[in-house]
Amino acid sequence: MLFVCYPRCGTCRKAQKWLEEHGIAFAVRDIKEERPTEAELRAWQKKSALPLRRFFNTSGLKYKELGLSRKLDEMSDDEAFALLASDGMLVRRPILVTDERVLVGFREAEYETLAK
Repeated sequence: MLFVCYPRCGTCRKAQKWLEEHGIAFAVRDIKEERPTEAELRAWQKKSALPLRRFFNTSGLKYKELGLSRKLDEMSDDEAFALLASDGMLVRRPILVTDERVLVGFREAEYETLAK
């Protein structure tokens, strides 16, 4: 299981703590140091079955600086994936990649299904 996070992010720390407390093994990857590739993002989005928009960190400074709330609707998927791959801080986190699925963000109810 791969846990893609930003160590200074409170939500990421909360999710990591939850995983540790439930004895779930995972490998950590710092999203800023080793940002996801476009191919990874495409695969994760497909496996998650989430809309591409959900992969954007809408509360991040970079998202706001670029005015993406207005621009995303006009972007092609290719442009959006390329943009996400260009800067790890644009990507919503944490991302938890398992063999079966991909979870984006931290919702305890979703994580609970991992402990069963």
